[in-house]
Amino acid sequence: QVQLVESGGGLAQPGGSLRVSCAASGSIFSINAMGWYRQAPGKERELVAVIEIGARTNYADAVQGRFTISRDNGKNTVYLQMNSLKPEDTAVYYCYAQVRRYSWDSWADYWGQGTQVTVSS
Repeated sequence: QVQLVESGGGLAQPGGSLRVSCAASGSIFSINAMGWYRQAPGKERELVAVIEIGARTNYADAVQGRFTISRDNGKNTVYLQMNSLKPEDTAVYYCYAQVRRYSWDSWADYWGQGTQVTVSS
């Protein structure tokens, strides 16, 4: 089994910063892409940022220039540094990882439980 455990998040003021982390553990042979999605109340889950194993990144237009995704392959951990936060960034942030559990296994997506980020004065 594979587990993704998120940490960080919480409350920030507009213009402030937060960092969320997500560590993958369990039966892991290799991890390809890792990333973050978010879901605000009444809205669909949307991509925030993704980073591939070769460190190529992709960001949603809404966070480009404000958020930075990074990863530590040795720790199977992905980070999201969020700067210049806006109230519209308020959402539950979900981590995901594309994992192959064994060398003969196919790739599968795994998700964290979500962490709340609230931006409010």
